[in-house]
Amino acid sequence: MASNVVNLNRFRKKKQREAKAKQAETNRIRHGRTQAEKDRERAERERAERAIEGKRLQREPEEATPPVVPPEEPDRQ
Repeated sequence: MASNVVNLNRFRKKKQREAKAKQAETNRIRHGRTQAEKDRERAERERAERAIEGKRLQREPEEATPPVVPPEEPDRQ
């Protein structure tokens, strides 16, 4: 009777790793986007922002000046 001894913990862990790898591959296919898709989406978002900015009625100043605060008077005793 010659049989191989199998470490069940090692077998179980190997099976779990393979299942995780398979799930990760499925997720990459399902949820992943190519660089071209990302670039296209970024360009569309920038174009929409420019279109909205061009339709504003009043533009905000480029550099907002901070409010002028009068100097404090020293305490007189």
